[in-house]
Amino acid sequence: MSETTHIRTCPLCEAMCGLKVTVENERVTKIVPDDEDVWSKGYICPKGTTLGYMHEDPDRLRAPVVKRDGEFVEVSWDEALRVAHDKIRGVIDTHGMDAMGIYYGNPIAHNISLAKYVAPLVALSGLTVGYSAGTVDQWPKNVSAALMFGGMWTIPTVDLDRSDFVIVMGANPHASQGSLLAAPDVCGRLREVGKRGGKVVVIDPRRTGTVKYADEWLPIRPGTDAALLMAMVNVLFAEDLVDLAHLEGKVNGVDDIENLCKPFTPELVAESCAIPADRIRELARELAAAERGAVYGRIGTCNQEFGTLASWLVDALNVLTGNLDREGGSMFGNPIAWSITMLPNPEYENGFEFGRYKSRVRGAPEVFGQFPVSCMAEEIATPGEGQLKGLMTIAGNPAISAPDAGKLQQALPMLECLVSLDNWINETSSNADVILPGMSALEIPHYDDIIWSWAVASAGNYSPPIFPDTDRPQEWEIMLILAGFCMGQSPEEVDAKALDDLFFHGLVDALTQMPGFALEGRDAQEIIPKCREEGGPIRILDFQIRTGPFGDHFGANPDGLTLADFEAAPHGINMGPMIPRIDEVLATPSGKVELAPEYITADLDRLRGRIGRDEADLLLVSRRHLRSNNSWMHNVPSLVSGRDRCTLLVHPDDASRYGVADGAKVEVRSEAGAIVAPVEISDEMMPGVVSLPHGWGHDTPGIRVAVAREHAGVNNNILAPGEFVDEISGNQAVNGIPVTIAPAPATG
Repeated sequence: MSETTHIRTCPLCEAMCGLKVTVENERVTKIVPDDEDVWSKGYICPKGTTLGYMHEDPDRLRAPVVKRDGEFVEVSWDEALRVAHDKIRGVIDTHGMDAMGIYYGNPIAHNISLAKYVAPLVALSGLTVGYSAGTVDQWPKNVSAALMFGGMWTIPTVDLDRSDFVIVMGANPHASQGSLLAAPDVCGRLREVGKRGGKVVVIDPRRTGTVKYADEWLPIRPGTDAALLMAMVNVLFAEDLVDLAHLEGKVNGVDDIENLCKPFTPELVAESCAIPADRIRELARELAAAERGAVYGRIGTCNQEFGTLASWLVDALNVLTGNLDREGGSMFGNPIAWSITMLPNPEYENGFEFGRYKSRVRGAPEVFGQFPVSCMAEEIATPGEGQLKGLMTIAGNPAISAPDAGKLQQALPMLECLVSLDNWINETSSNADVILPGMSALEIPHYDDIIWSWAVASAGNYSPPIFPDTDRPQEWEIMLILAGFCMGQSPEEVDAKALDDLFFHGLVDALTQMPGFALEGRDAQEIIPKCREEGGPIRILDFQIRTGPFGDHFGANPDGLTLADFEAAPHGINMGPMIPRIDEVLATPSGKVELAPEYITADLDRLRGRIGRDEADLLLVSRRHLRSNNSWMHNVPSLVSGRDRCTLLVHPDDASRYGVADGAKVEVRSEAGAIVAPVEISDEMMPGVVSLPHGWGHDTPGIRVAVAREHAGVNNNILAPGEFVDEISGNQAVNGIPVTIAPAPATG
């Protein structure tokens, strides 16, 4: 019996924990924390221990399948790619390029092939219609970051290890392990804030697991975060507490925001927010008085009715209290390997513009070239010029994750072409003409990409594949092959290596001409021969490390890092904590922080209208669990065992009002649809708010995920109205949905 131990980084979330994977006879027998990992230092969550099962999952596709007479049949790669080509070209040749679209799922961010090859897929394919999970969970933050700092991914995060006052809004790192905040054991770090004499305040409609590590829980009515934050800004100005500190002279719009905040007094917003005016005032004073404080807002502040205003105001408060770009405040990560997504987009070289065109059916304005993902269903189902006839899904399951999911589930079978790059036959890919499977997490190399851009330290860890499979295409090759098909190349003509070289050589050439880049003024033809020979994401990664802040800059900094240094350091490399970077990262046309972007502040009138309207009797919010990861880890037995977690959480007072009992079935109804779920009565919910987890609903005919089917749950996106969005970002509002509940009718 042969036994080997492999050092690995968990690819499942932004904590990026180090693992020790034991393998016997080509099977994973044990996964434990890597105590020597320079980043996670022995921390791990339950999900990381399941990578072996996910690799060995009997439902995971190892070979491509095509649909024949309504059933999937395993075929060779040559045949599968021929079917994909014929389907894609059938749509483009008949209906035009605009009839073909792409959907990207969020696992892309954690996969070295997918993360680095979205850009070349889009650039080479010529496709213009795109949808993504980003318009469900973070587009507001991208909008506010673009307009305030000059880059859609220039997103600051809390310097948690050095802070003494932290406000956590719309975030539950107890379950998520951190989001737009990369730090292992976020909750442990929050506890340390209190231990060193600081304070943590969690603002959330639910008393989440994170509250256990905080000093105070402030319940807030869903959708009113922006009103609360604007009232805090009001207090800062009214009580002369604004102090830009080191940011003095680097900020535009201070006078503008002072005038804009005047109507938003704590008394005006208190009833809508369900937070007393006196507590709002005290909260603003506490933030202003903190030596090192920060407001941290995440997904709950994004996927709501006023997501962009809330996202903007999180950063505005950090600016007005001098906490942006200050140790212990809100800082910008300094990744060892920069991400392609962080590069300037020439499309916006004169500043960011939105609404340059609108969706065909709804008339929704584009934001960063995308429409709300709920538009996809109507674009497929509505006849006429420009109708969406074909779709490629890349590591995503929008049939579960898209709001108004019922409409999309009805629309997907109408497509003339659906090509899925996916490892399972799930609710979306079950409608595909062909499924091209990727690799398991243990079959590919790993180095997290953009996530290090909001990490609390400049670190990194490279993991070679444990079970390398060279007999089939890698995901990056599949994406380039699909791009080639869109370009008009046949399966015989398409050459992934040639397309890879085309993209990489063009990238190097462009960057040697980019002002301020590490290779500015160098000859691309001198650089390219010095790059890694194997091509693909490894070549790009090495280039990113070598041209990053700690890299060797291809000889200009001989002691700098290359990928080889990481290959020789399996437990990772840590170059130290966050540092002030404001002058380096600002890329606005003015060169300053734009505190009051007109595109955002124009939405304040809509917020004023929200404060004055009648409150719904009952609002629905989403939630997730530590053992869950959106829709794609419910086929792991150890993660779905135990009591049912797909329950409707109801406060005891609301249960009494609506006549529902603990454990009983209840019908939940919104304007979009209705579902039936078991009730869990709990005072962790504030009165007037109920909660369902997202990512469930695995009862669709035709799926092949046996464990998930046994624990199907219900899809809360059936209840999410497709047109309920944050209007200026197009992000779906899946929190704050008005609903009614009643005992479910008896069946059978």
